[in-house]
Amino acid sequence: MEKITILIADDHKLIRQTWEFVFNSDDRFQVIGQSASGEEAIEASRQLHPAIVIMDINLPGMNGVEATTQIRKYSPGSKIIGVSMHTQPSYAKVIMKNGAMGYVTKSSSREEMFKAVLEVHAGNKYICEEIKNILSDSLLDNETDRNGINSLSQREIENISQIKKGDSSKEIAAQLNLYVKTVEVHRYNILKKLKLKNTAALVNFISSHPELGI
Repeated sequence: MEKITILIADDHKLIRQTWEFVFNSDDRFQVIGQSASGEEAIEASRQLHPAIVIMDINLPGMNGVEATTQIRKYSPGSKIIGVSMHTQPSYAKVIMKNGAMGYVTKSSSREEMFKAVLEVHAGNKYICEEIKNILSDSLLDNETDRNGINSLSQREIENISQIKKGDSSKEIAAQLNLYVKTVEVHRYNILKKLKLKNTAALVNFISSHPELGI
């Protein structure tokens, strides 16, 4: 079986050498080049046309995102996997939007690196488990917010509208024709349902959820 050729682009020599050793220890892979900068990675890709480029995002000079765009132009057959110490999904989104097919963090295991290369080489997109878990947690948090919003009563939403204006419980009571104690109970229930600590947090929550129409 023909080996999958790999170019490694990282500004740390030890990391390049370590990845080269790791990949070359498996018969399915062959590292055919190393680059310490984005410019070097572009030139090496143009000359060698590797099947896979392992691209560090934070390269000196031209960064990995910019280099990815150029490599896609000069070596369109090369598929790129972004690599970074950053676990924010936004990093994966940026480099994949610019042509990369995969993203792994530097804390990914050897097995996951192999899996990423195989998947991307097969034409599939790949995001490492660490990033997937962060995305899943974020979606669950958003769902929790949604459930909290859906549990609000119309009267509570009316109270939120007045709270956003900075009205006191006494002022809200007068405007909504309620007892002050009733308004305070509504405020308590609103914070509890939305899992918020105080009125300032509630105001921030309202600002980040325009769908409330408040």
